[in-house]
Amino acid sequence: MATYFQLPDRQPHEPIAAFVQRALRIAIITHRMQPGEMLSEQEIARRFDISRQPVREAFIKLSEAGLVRVLPQRGTQIARISMQEVDDARFIRHAVEVAIAAEAARRITDAGRRALDRHLEEQEEAARAEPHAREASRERFYFLDEAFHAELALIAERPAAWKHLENVKAQMDRVRFLAVELISPLDVIIAQHRKIVEAVKAGEPEAASAAMGSHLAAILTELPELRSRFASQFVDEN
Repeated sequence: MATYFQLPDRQPHEPIAAFVQRALRIAIITHRMQPGEMLSEQEIARRFDISRQPVREAFIKLSEAGLVRVLPQRGTQIARISMQEVDDARFIRHAVEVAIAAEAARRITDAGRRALDRHLEEQEEAARAEPHAREASRERFYFLDEAFHAELALIAERPAAWKHLENVKAQMDRVRFLAVELISPLDVIIAQHRKIVEAVKAGEPEAASAAMGSHLAAILTELPELRSRFASQFVDEN
């Protein structure tokens, strides 16, 4: 039974159940906790030094996101990656983020341009990591990627849209993390991000939408290889 994972920093005024949910979500998405592993309310509560009630609440939310399964009389298990949910999340994310990119291009400011440039610089720094630090840098790159897409939503003045995406894309995030870790060249991802940034900074909504759509479609070419290499981690409901 896996109980070790690195706790993120707790955000100011973050409810404890929400903090537990976020910490476990990160651990599952980054595969520190593997599909099929069992989770113990008691051990998780001990890890956080809290009662079991917030852990139960976190488990419920994670179950709703498809990340864990509650097994009657057995406990809570980390779910395998649902191919159907990955495809659904990709469909929803494509629809929302293509619109976000266009809106960001319409609303871009000088401050927004500087913020996007900083994101690209941080991504390039992570990609230049020395071989001995490659694993940590790729994990860092994954979260920088998340921050980049969240920044575009802020520039578009659609932070609620990104918040909604966070609630539906958990299964896709697990696949994206595997891709960043194993098969997606970081320089290719950065080049895709740069194309989005150039269009947004230039105030070209159609070009920004097209660049975002192309970027998000990359997962379609990566998914078959990941499905083949990590067959035990996936489940195909069809």
